[in-house]
Amino acid sequence: MEPQYLLDTDVVIGYLAGRLPDFGMKTISGIVDRIPNISVISQIEILRFNDIPENEAILNNFVAKSVIHPLSPDIVQRTIAICKQRKIKLPDAVIAATALVEDLVLVTRNIADFKNITDLKLLNPWDAITTT
Repeated sequence: MEPQYLLDTDVVIGYLAGRLPDFGMKTISGIVDRIPNISVISQIEILRFNDIPENEAILNNFVAKSVIHPLSPDIVQRTIAICKQRKIKLPDAVIAATALVEDLVLVTRNIADFKNITDLKLLNPWDAITTT
C-alpha cells in the first residue's frame, strides 16, 4: 500500500508560494493531487493571518480540499505521551500525534522538531530525505 502523508504548515505555505525546490514541488504536487491531509492545528495556522483577498482565497481553497484531522481522543492521548517524553511545542506535538495515530508520513521542513519521536516517519521536501 502506498504511504499517505500529513502536510505540516510550513510545507503547505512553501508549496502554495512556489518556494520548494523542484523535487519538493513535484513531490507535494503528487500528494496534493490525491487529496492532502492536514491537522486541525495546520488549518488554524494556515488561516489565522489576514492577507490580501487573492492569497486568502488560495489558502481557503487548499484547506477546503484537504482532509482535516481533528483532535480525536486517541490524538489527545498520544499528544500527552509525546509531551511527557520530550520537550516539544504543543502544536508540533499535536501534529506528530496526528501522523502517528493516523499512520501518516509527516511532511515537514522542521525535521529537528520531530526527529526524536519514536516511530514517526518524516519527509523533508526541501532535502528529499525520508527518515523513520
